[in-house]
Amino acid sequence: MYEDDLAEVYATYYEGLGKSYATEAARLRVLVEQLKPDASSLLDSACGSGEHLRGLRELFDHVEGLELSEAMLRVARRNLPGVPLHHADMRRFDLGRRFDAVTCMFSSIGHVATPAELNATLACFARHLVPGGVVAVEPWWFPENAVERWVAGDAVHRDGRTITRVSHSVRENGATRVRVHFAVADLQAGLHHFSEDYRLTLFSRETYEQAFVDAGFAVEFVEGGPLGRGLFVGVRK
Repeated sequence: MYEDDLAEVYATYYEGLGKSYATEAARLRVLVEQLKPDASSLLDSACGSGEHLRGLRELFDHVEGLELSEAMLRVARRNLPGVPLHHADMRRFDLGRRFDAVTCMFSSIGHVATPAELNATLACFARHLVPGGVVAVEPWWFPENAVERWVAGDAVHRDGRTITRVSHSVRENGATRVRVHFAVADLQAGLHHFSEDYRLTLFSRETYEQAFVDAGFAVEFVEGGPLGRGLFVGVRK
Protein backbone atom coordinates (compact mmCIF):
# COMPACT_ATOMS: atom_id res chain seq x y z
CA MET A 1 0.00 0.00 0.00
CA TYR A 2 1.14 3.55 -0.76
CA GLU A 3 0.74 4.74 2.85
CA ASP A 4 2.60 1.71 4.23
CA ASP A 5 5.48 2.34 1.84
CA LEU A 6 5.70 5.95 3.00
CA ALA A 7 5.70 4.86 6.66
CA GLU A 8 8.61 2.48 6.04
CA VAL A 9 10.51 5.05 3.95
CA TYR A 10 10.08 7.62 6.72
CA ALA A 11 11.70 5.38 9.35
CA THR A 12 14.50 4.20 7.04
CA TYR A 13 15.34 7.75 6.02
CA TYR A 14 15.77 9.11 9.55
CA GLU A 15 17.77 6.09 10.69
CA GLY A 16 20.00 6.55 7.66
CA LEU A 17 20.63 10.15 8.70
CA GLY A 18 21.89 8.90 12.05
CA LYS A 19 18.83 9.30 14.26
CA SER A 20 19.27 6.63 16.93
CA TYR A 21 15.89 5.65 18.29
CA ALA A 22 17.58 3.11 20.59
CA THR A 23 19.78 5.82 22.14
CA GLU A 24 16.78 8.09 22.64
CA ALA A 25 14.87 5.22 24.25
CA ALA A 26 17.75 4.59 26.66
CA ARG A 27 17.85 8.28 27.61
CA LEU A 28 14.10 8.24 28.22
CA ARG A 29 14.54 5.25 30.53
CA VAL A 30 17.15 7.14 32.55
CA LEU A 31 14.97 10.24 32.73
CA VAL A 32 11.90 8.29 33.88
CA GLU A 33 13.94 6.28 36.38
CA GLN A 34 15.31 9.44 37.98
CA LEU A 35 11.77 10.61 38.76
CA LYS A 36 10.07 7.26 39.32
CA PRO A 37 12.63 4.54 40.12
CA ASP A 38 10.05 1.75 40.16
CA ALA A 39 8.59 2.57 36.72
CA SER A 40 7.77 -0.61 34.82
CA SER A 41 5.13 0.36 32.24
CA LEU A 42 5.09 2.95 29.45
CA LEU A 43 2.73 4.25 26.78
CA ASP A 44 4.27 5.85 23.68
CA SER A 45 1.77 8.29 22.20
CA ALA A 46 2.00 9.08 18.48
CA CYS A 47 4.31 6.07 18.25
CA GLY A 48 4.49 6.12 14.45
CA SER A 49 6.02 2.96 13.01
CA GLY A 50 7.22 1.95 16.48
CA GLU A 51 10.90 2.87 16.25
CA HIS A 52 11.14 4.23 19.82
CA LEU A 53 9.08 1.30 21.11
CA ARG A 54 11.62 -1.18 19.73
CA GLY A 55 14.10 0.11 22.30
CA LEU A 56 11.62 0.92 25.04
CA ARG A 57 10.20 -2.61 25.15
CA GLU A 58 13.65 -3.84 26.20
CA LEU A 59 13.79 -1.30 29.03
CA PHE A 60 10.30 -1.57 30.55
CA ASP A 61 8.36 -4.65 31.61
CA HIS A 62 5.29 -3.55 29.66
CA VAL A 63 4.92 -1.07 26.79
CA GLU A 64 2.05 -0.03 24.56
CA GLY A 65 1.70 2.37 21.65
CA LEU A 66 -0.90 4.82 20.41
CA GLU A 67 -1.08 6.14 16.84
CA LEU A 68 -3.65 7.94 14.67
CA SER A 69 -2.22 6.87 11.30
CA GLU A 70 -3.45 3.43 10.32
CA ALA A 71 -0.57 3.04 7.86
CA MET A 72 2.01 3.73 10.56
CA LEU A 73 0.25 1.26 12.84
CA ARG A 74 0.35 -1.49 10.20
CA VAL A 75 4.12 -1.07 9.95
CA ALA A 76 4.47 -0.92 13.76
CA ARG A 77 2.48 -4.13 14.16
CA ARG A 78 4.79 -5.91 11.74
CA ASN A 79 7.82 -4.59 13.62
CA LEU A 80 6.49 -5.20 17.15
CA PRO A 81 4.57 -8.47 17.38
CA GLY A 82 3.02 -8.90 20.80
CA VAL A 83 3.12 -5.21 21.73
CA PRO A 84 -0.39 -3.72 22.24
CA LEU A 85 -0.84 -0.93 19.68
CA HIS A 86 -3.95 1.23 19.62
CA HIS A 87 -5.51 3.19 16.79
CA ALA A 88 -6.53 6.37 18.61
CA ASP A 89 -6.21 10.14 18.72
CA MET A 90 -3.94 11.43 21.49
CA ARG A 91 -6.34 14.33 22.10
CA ARG A 92 -9.08 11.94 23.21
CA PHE A 93 -8.47 8.31 24.09
CA ASP A 94 -9.29 5.88 26.87
CA LEU A 95 -7.28 2.67 27.15
CA GLY A 96 -8.84 1.62 30.46
CA ARG A 97 -5.53 1.42 32.34
CA ARG A 98 -2.73 3.56 33.75
CA PHE A 99 1.00 3.57 33.13
CA ASP A 100 4.10 4.66 35.01
CA ALA A 101 5.25 6.77 32.07
CA VAL A 102 3.85 8.35 28.89
CA THR A 103 6.04 9.63 26.06
CA CYS A 104 5.27 11.77 22.99
CA MET A 105 8.39 12.22 20.87
CA PHE A 106 9.64 13.67 17.56
CA SER A 107 7.55 16.86 18.00
CA SER A 108 4.33 14.93 17.36
CA ILE A 109 2.60 17.22 19.87
CA GLY A 110 2.88 19.97 17.23
CA HIS A 111 0.07 18.30 15.27
CA VAL A 112 -2.52 19.47 17.82
CA ALA A 113 -3.99 22.68 16.48
CA THR A 114 -5.07 24.88 19.39
CA PRO A 115 -4.34 25.50 23.09
CA ALA A 116 -7.65 23.75 23.88
CA GLU A 117 -6.47 20.64 22.01
CA LEU A 118 -3.12 20.83 23.78
CA ASN A 119 -4.93 20.96 27.12
CA ALA A 120 -7.08 17.98 26.14
CA THR A 121 -4.02 15.98 25.13
CA LEU A 122 -2.17 16.63 28.38
CA ALA A 123 -5.33 15.80 30.35
CA CYS A 124 -5.52 12.46 28.50
CA PHE A 125 -1.91 11.74 29.34
CA ALA A 126 -2.57 12.56 33.01
CA ARG A 127 -5.59 10.24 33.15
CA HIS A 128 -3.41 7.40 31.88
CA LEU A 129 -0.67 7.90 34.49
CA VAL A 130 -0.47 6.60 38.03
CA PRO A 131 0.13 9.24 40.75
CA GLY A 132 3.81 10.13 40.51
CA GLY A 133 3.89 8.95 36.90
CA VAL A 134 6.16 10.70 34.40
CA VAL A 135 5.33 12.26 31.04
CA ALA A 136 7.97 13.31 28.48
CA VAL A 137 6.92 15.48 25.54
CA GLU A 138 9.26 16.68 22.80
CA PRO A 139 7.80 19.98 21.51
CA TRP A 140 7.91 21.62 18.13
CA TRP A 141 9.77 24.95 17.94
CA PHE A 142 8.65 27.88 20.04
CA PRO A 143 7.56 30.99 18.05
CA GLU A 144 10.78 32.86 18.83
CA ASN A 145 12.91 29.97 17.51
CA ALA A 146 11.00 29.23 14.31
CA VAL A 147 12.36 30.66 11.06
CA GLU A 148 10.10 32.39 8.53
CA ARG A 149 11.15 30.15 5.64
CA TRP A 150 13.30 27.03 5.47
CA VAL A 151 14.41 24.61 2.81
CA ALA A 152 16.22 21.33 3.42
CA GLY A 153 17.37 18.30 1.50
CA ASP A 154 19.27 15.08 2.16
CA ALA A 155 19.89 11.68 0.61
CA VAL A 156 20.25 8.28 2.25
CA HIS A 157 21.71 5.16 0.61
CA ARG A 158 20.81 1.93 2.37
CA ASP A 159 20.21 -1.74 1.49
CA GLY A 160 19.98 -1.21 -2.27
CA ARG A 161 17.73 1.82 -1.91
CA THR A 162 18.33 5.54 -2.30
CA ILE A 163 15.95 7.91 -0.53
CA THR A 164 16.03 11.66 -1.12
CA ARG A 165 13.95 14.14 0.86
CA VAL A 166 13.43 17.82 0.11
CA SER A 167 11.24 20.12 2.17
CA HIS A 168 9.98 23.68 2.20
CA SER A 169 8.61 25.26 5.38
CA VAL A 170 6.95 28.61 6.01
CA ARG A 171 5.39 30.29 9.02
CA GLU A 172 1.66 30.51 8.57
CA ASN A 173 -0.95 31.76 11.06
CA GLY A 174 0.87 30.70 14.23
CA ALA A 175 2.18 27.44 12.79
CA THR A 176 4.82 25.96 10.50
CA ARG A 177 3.45 24.68 7.20
CA VAL A 178 5.74 21.90 5.97
CA ARG A 179 5.70 20.48 2.46
CA VAL A 180 7.86 17.41 1.89
CA HIS A 181 8.75 15.31 -1.15
CA PHE A 182 10.42 11.88 -0.96
CA ALA A 183 11.93 10.26 -4.06
CA VAL A 184 12.88 6.61 -3.69
CA ALA A 185 15.00 4.51 -6.05
CA ASP A 186 14.82 0.80 -5.20
CA LEU A 187 16.73 -2.03 -6.92
CA GLN A 188 13.63 -4.23 -6.95
CA ALA A 189 10.68 -1.83 -6.96
CA GLY A 190 12.06 0.91 -9.21
CA LEU A 191 11.24 4.59 -8.69
CA HIS A 192 8.59 6.00 -6.34
CA HIS A 193 7.56 9.43 -5.18
CA PHE A 194 5.75 10.43 -1.98
CA SER A 195 4.63 13.78 -0.69
CA GLU A 196 3.34 15.20 2.60
CA ASP A 197 1.80 18.51 3.58
CA TYR A 198 1.22 19.18 7.25
CA ARG A 199 0.95 21.91 9.87
CA LEU A 200 2.84 22.05 13.19
CA THR A 201 1.57 24.56 15.75
CA LEU A 202 4.01 27.07 17.24
CA PHE A 203 2.94 27.00 20.89
CA SER A 204 4.88 29.20 23.29
CA ARG A 205 6.80 27.67 26.17
CA GLU A 206 4.34 29.35 28.53
CA THR A 207 1.36 27.76 26.73
CA TYR A 208 2.93 24.32 27.05
CA GLU A 209 3.76 24.81 30.71
CA GLN A 210 0.26 26.08 31.55
CA ALA A 211 -1.28 23.04 29.83
CA PHE A 212 0.90 20.75 31.97
CA VAL A 213 -0.04 22.61 35.16
CA ASP A 214 -3.75 22.58 34.27
CA ALA A 215 -3.55 18.80 33.72
CA GLY A 216 -2.08 18.31 37.21
CA PHE A 217 1.64 18.04 36.46
CA ALA A 218 4.69 19.54 38.07
CA VAL A 219 6.63 20.39 34.91
CA GLU A 220 10.22 21.17 33.96
CA PHE A 221 11.66 22.14 30.57
CA VAL A 222 14.94 20.42 29.74
CA GLU A 223 17.12 22.19 27.18
CA GLY A 224 18.55 20.28 24.24
CA GLY A 225 16.57 17.12 23.67
CA PRO A 226 17.01 14.72 20.74
CA LEU A 227 16.66 17.42 18.05
CA GLY A 228 17.55 20.58 19.96
CA ARG A 229 13.94 21.54 20.61
CA GLY A 230 14.09 20.61 24.28
CA LEU A 231 11.89 18.25 26.29
CA PHE A 232 9.04 18.90 28.68
CA VAL A 233 9.07 16.51 31.63
CA GLY A 234 6.10 16.35 33.97
CA VAL A 235 5.29 14.40 37.11
CA ARG A 236 1.63 13.74 37.87
CA LYS A 237 0.75 15.10 41.30
